[in-house]
Amino acid sequence: MSNRPRILVVDDEKSLRDSMRLLLKDRYDVQLAATGREAIGLIKARPVDLVLLDIRLPEIDGLEVLKIIKGIDDSIEVIMVTAVITVSKAVEALRLGAYDYITKPFDIAALTEQVGKLMEKRALLKENLSLRRLIEAGAQFEKIVGRSAAIRAVFKTIEDVAPSNSTVLVSGESGTGKELVARAIHNRSPRKEKLFVALNCAAIPENLLESELFGHEKGAYTGAADRQLGKFEIASGGTLFLDEVGSLPLPMQTKLLRALQEREIERIGGSRPVPVDVRIVAATNSDLKAAIKERRFREDLYYRLNVVPIQLPPLRERKGDIPLLAAHFLNKYNHEFGKKVRGLKKEVLDLLAAYDWPGNVRELENLIERLVVLSRNGGIEADKLPPEIRGEAPCPARSGGTRFRDAVRKFEADFIRQALDKAGGKKGKAARTLGIHRNTLLQLEKKLKIKDLS
Repeated sequence: MSNRPRILVVDDEKSLRDSMRLLLKDRYDVQLAATGREAIGLIKARPVDLVLLDIRLPEIDGLEVLKIIKGIDDSIEVIMVTAVITVSKAVEALRLGAYDYITKPFDIAALTEQVGKLMEKRALLKENLSLRRLIEAGAQFEKIVGRSAAIRAVFKTIEDVAPSNSTVLVSGESGTGKELVARAIHNRSPRKEKLFVALNCAAIPENLLESELFGHEKGAYTGAADRQLGKFEIASGGTLFLDEVGSLPLPMQTKLLRALQEREIERIGGSRPVPVDVRIVAATNSDLKAAIKERRFREDLYYRLNVVPIQLPPLRERKGDIPLLAAHFLNKYNHEFGKKVRGLKKEVLDLLAAYDWPGNVRELENLIERLVVLSRNGGIEADKLPPEIRGEAPCPARSGGTRFRDAVRKFEADFIRQALDKAGGKKGKAARTLGIHRNTLLQLEKKLKIKDLS
């Protein structure tokens, strides 16, 4: 059985049916029907992608046949064909779900172009639906998407370790989803009803780290007007996620090790230890064994954290997951921004698969978000991709991907500023130029901290 798109031509004129077959048979499987009843029987016997349907048919009127077709399968595209069509008939056909109508004699080039676009749209929708079903059928674990062997091994380790209280060390390049893994462990653990608390150790100034982790008493130092609980106490009973743990200074590593060993902490300025019950999941994008050799990381702390190791693969090592991830993010941002951007074409997916992804899954997500935001409701073309993904510019050097989000935000902000400038600061006009809703533009201005030009 052919996998080519299937078109059904319904017309009581044999010469027109034969002409349509000759015109379309090289690219599509074409079936013919002389009456509405015959057409309905063929559709019930085997699904079709497109029906070219005459309005004036014997026995059953074409509009009635259209209703029945949509009742069988609302996704079937229908183009009405007629010698003469009134405005009322055209409106009724569109109201009943017809994609469009053409009048006889029709322009052959225009018809084949329209059929081609419809079949491409349907193929994209089918592919997107197929990917969604894959995700729903098990290619998504918590919020981690993938079905490659490497990512399935990660899923298995999460399932095995989650019920315990064992400390976990998640390693991987920036953007691979280390916090998602930590949250998945928490959500599948007996601690799931308690708090999941995350701390990025690299984002906290060194002089504030101890207070962030262990808290302080009132008057412990200048400016300490009240007692403040640290992350250990806040997360007690739940899970504490220590991201970028390799960036901790050595004195703080010593205090962290003691807290893990003794299961108690001391607030700054406090006089007694405070017992804590936390499950630790730590993460790093650096080589801690190399840091140990260079005496930048304590070996005893490493072994205390590395009870159960999870190594996350970079995206370039699981490129088979790219279509699934792209479909997941496309659905996510379509919903978030109220858009209806269709699936990605094969040529776009091929370019995504050929790219090295120095920023990993985060880079892919940011790209899909940008494409959805800046796209009109339609398919995403290859020319909308950045030059480096199209192979027209060097791929950025892999440095952990920590600056990729900044680069994306700068591009988006500059792009929006240009549109606002051309529109004289008028947001409605700028939004129309960008192909987005005015409310979406306002959200982006706030998110990207773009100064109001109006």
